[in-house]
Amino acid sequence: MSVYFIFQDVQKHSVHTLVFRSLKRTHDMFVADHAKPVSLDETSHKVKMAAKLRADYSAVLHMPVLKEGKDRPLGSNMPANQNYLQPGDDPEYLITGTHAYPSGPGVALTADTQIHRNPSEGGVHAMALALPPSQARLDASHTAASVGDIHRHAVGAERPHAPHSHAMSLLEGGGTKNSSLIARKAPTMPKPQWHAPWKLFRVISGHLGWVRSIAVEPGNQWFVTGAGDRTIKIWDLASGKLKLSLTGHISTVRGVAVSTRSPYLFSCGEDKQYPFISLRPLISALLHVSIRDATARVWDIRSKANVHTLSGHTNTVATVRCQAAEPQIITGSHDSTIRLWDLIAGKTRATLTNHKKSVRALALHPRQYTLASGSADNIKQWTFPDGNFIQNLSGHNAIINAMAVNSDGVLVSGADNGTIHLWDWRTGYNFQRIHAAVQPGSLDSESGIFACMFDNSESRLITAEADKTIKVYKEDDTATEESHPINWKPEILKRKRF
Repeated sequence: MSVYFIFQDVQKHSVHTLVFRSLKRTHDMFVADHAKPVSLDETSHKVKMAAKLRADYSAVLHMPVLKEGKDRPLGSNMPANQNYLQPGDDPEYLITGTHAYPSGPGVALTADTQIHRNPSEGGVHAMALALPPSQARLDASHTAASVGDIHRHAVGAERPHAPHSHAMSLLEGGGTKNSSLIARKAPTMPKPQWHAPWKLFRVISGHLGWVRSIAVEPGNQWFVTGAGDRTIKIWDLASGKLKLSLTGHISTVRGVAVSTRSPYLFSCGEDKQYPFISLRPLISALLHVSIRDATARVWDIRSKANVHTLSGHTNTVATVRCQAAEPQIITGSHDSTIRLWDLIAGKTRATLTNHKKSVRALALHPRQYTLASGSADNIKQWTFPDGNFIQNLSGHNAIINAMAVNSDGVLVSGADNGTIHLWDWRTGYNFQRIHAAVQPGSLDSESGIFACMFDNSESRLITAEADKTIKVYKEDDTATEESHPINWKPEILKRKRF
């Protein structure tokens, strides 16, 4: 007997081909059992249900006690007009340990009322129709249509509703007939109010250095400016003419303020690195902001005593605002925080840490109990007294040095690059952008805005700029909503939380 061996060359395949062939063989092997349900194991199912009962219904498992009515025939039913079991009837369900329906006030428990019997199916149905709708069902009916609503709309034109389907629709709609008819209110954003555009009205020259601060006299007759030429100048507000020049500082004048209570003008300079800003007239004190030690100091004008030293900032205090209501002092610092101070206790009431860059400008709304803060990252709005965040005003991508707001809801922000943005306070809509040219002889880089404020009539906007000029803006009287329409598009997704 001879044995012959035949050797054949095995065709070589790549690993990719072999893997897919293995996958195909596996698929062909189990394709018959594909999507076949797994057989139920009674023991594991019982363990699963017992665990779910203990986890979800352990608090109420002991309350209902089921008792079968042995004397009641199996085929006996409740009459159609009988809603509740009478005391003489044998109970089908007996609840002990608690009362399903507690007795009303003034009703004593007797032998008949000590054990409460559950109502029949007809009684439950009648009670469900009589009960007011729950809040959860109202919310569900307001947000989406129920299955009953879809069914009624689909087949309502073909056949009338049965009484049972009508009752079920009442239950699904929340127990009232008109609850399913309430339309869902779509989310909307408030439309910005139309504001007239502002235009350049007058350019005032006279300073020989950067104009750093502005203050308007309470009678709205003149305003005062402080500049880097170490002088303080008083200008006529109506004509823009120079009325008086004050000297005395030996360095840049960084701040000026006119008292509304007494005939005093306060100025602060870099003479001793201690700028002074006057407080509101309800408090006879002077607020001192220290540049070096990052503190704010409150001084009594009469005794020249240091009343409070407000410490907490970790970097230079760049801006301060004061008001009569709480919090009376708000400071913004180069440490990117805003602090609301309790003047009575002399400590911080709240610290706002939402900004990522230095906070150089603050603006208080004259009518609303709100605040706006300006930084290089964003303009943010807050509510007093706890500093709750409202919204972001994005778009002014520059270092914001000054901000002002009037009673009409026009917020003005001036930046280091000479741009002025005007915003609608309520919606944060940027309705105008201004970049005025520098005066002849100045560099284009000298177009920064250092200070801005409205006069007391709020009809003129005064800005102090780096080109050594003071610019006055006013509203365009010829503008209308047709000539300058609102180009507004709601941007819900861009309204960030912080």
